[in-house]
Amino acid sequence: MSQHKSSATPVQDIIYLILGVLSASFALRSFLVPNHFLDGGITGISLLLHEVFHWHLGLVIVLINIPLIIMGMYQIGKHFAIRTMLAVIAIAICLQYMPFPEITHDKLLVAIFGGFFLGLGIGLSMRGGGAIDGIEVLALFTLKRSSLSITEIILGLNVVIFLIAAFYLQLEVALYAMLTYYIAGQTTKYVIEGIEAYTGVTIISAESDKIKAAMVLALGRGITIYKGERGFMKDSFEVSADCDIVFTVVTRLEVRKLRKLVAEIDSKAFVFTHTINESSGGILKKIVKH
Repeated sequence: MSQHKSSATPVQDIIYLILGVLSASFALRSFLVPNHFLDGGITGISLLLHEVFHWHLGLVIVLINIPLIIMGMYQIGKHFAIRTMLAVIAIAICLQYMPFPEITHDKLLVAIFGGFFLGLGIGLSMRGGGAIDGIEVLALFTLKRSSLSITEIILGLNVVIFLIAAFYLQLEVALYAMLTYYIAGQTTKYVIEGIEAYTGVTIISAESDKIKAAMVLALGRGITIYKGERGFMKDSFEVSADCDIVFTVVTRLEVRKLRKLVAEIDSKAFVFTHTINESSGGILKKIVKH
């Protein structure tokens, strides 16, 4: 969560943090708080305490994040902790003094757009090198003391939040909280990965020479070659052959075109893809522009 583009300047980071704070504050004051809605993560805990005990939301957010900021300083770094602290304090100030209007009381719209603007704020703050919702910091801290994965820890924490919400408030509130958290999470993921999402494609084929030529000469792709072995089938485990494993990076819109090209050369080629985050360098930018 602390990684962002190495080319980003301190000014860009500050802009990201400011926009993140404004977006998250807008989501809270204009959508979630007036309609007694919840979210997951640390923000969800803060909203739950605000709803159950009627504590000041800005103060609750600051107090809950203090131990997480301390954890973040040791887990991630001093700059992350400082930026997170400033972002959290800024949210508390915005919640107290900025006159955000109440946009709607339609529950579905509140869940969708409240989650969207909250996720946008969290994602922008993370791109700025800080964090508004520090649940991943807590998960990293717990990870070293358990055999669970970060995803399992975050899921477990959110299940507890939603169960408490269902018990102390209403089941409907918990269900809408799940929807809000899902939308916020997807928005955060999209903001962090960036608009220019790339896909890594790995191709294993007996016709690797033809595929290499087609990708470079026909598609204008840059490729990387790994040396490997094909074969090792169940009925002929001892039989194998050297092969070139072709790897390249394309945009999401180009994946289908690349698969079609490979299929025309070798219909039995093994092709698999995975998402690439924060790609830079090489000829990626040049290819996208043309």
